[in-house]
Amino acid sequence: MDASPRVRRARRQLIGLAVLLLALTSLWAGRLSLALFTDQEVVAAAFSTGTVALDDVKIAGLTLTASGMVPGDTVTDDVVVENDGSVELRYAVTSATTDPDGKGLRDVLTLTVKTVDVSTPGVPCDDFDGTTLLAATVLGAGSAGFGDPTAGADAGDRVLAAAANETLCFRVSLPGGTGNAYQGATATTTFTFGAEQTASNP
Repeated sequence: MDASPRVRRARRQLIGLAVLLLALTSLWAGRLSLALFTDQEVVAAAFSTGTVALDDVKIAGLTLTASGMVPGDTVTDDVVVENDGSVELRYAVTSATTDPDGKGLRDVLTLTVKTVDVSTPGVPCDDFDGTTLLAATVLGAGSAGFGDPTAGADAGDRVLAAAANETLCFRVSLPGGTGNAYQGATATTTFTFGAEQTASNP
């Protein structure tokens, strides 16, 4: 004899309830079985960049201005090149000379660069007997300097550790054989000290 609709409905409800209870029991058992001992540690990392910086005030102290030069005259001055940055650097020096009156004085003036005096380092360039970095070279439009400002290590580049400095001696000469055509002539030279990092820059 078929069960009444009421009985069938009750039976379905009981079966549904049983299935739900079974699912909940399985879920609870799963949660209990997945209980683990755990640990987690967090560490922070901070980053900052270094600096490459030449002391502009000390370099601006280089004074090679001279007036009334005659053949055989020289003008000499010292310059302190200082690394005010936080990383090691290498530097080079280039020059650019103008010839405003067209008389070509820049083509006879020569530049010589040496390290600080060996004999009297306390009076930096009086004896001008340090190591030669640039032998007497005609200024020209831009031919006098040492090292190479292009990236990477080049012959003649100078290296300075962070916070280190060195004194260089610059001398500009008007050779003794300079002729009358250069009387009253003028020339202006700009020196550029270019620095770059040495780390990761072979």
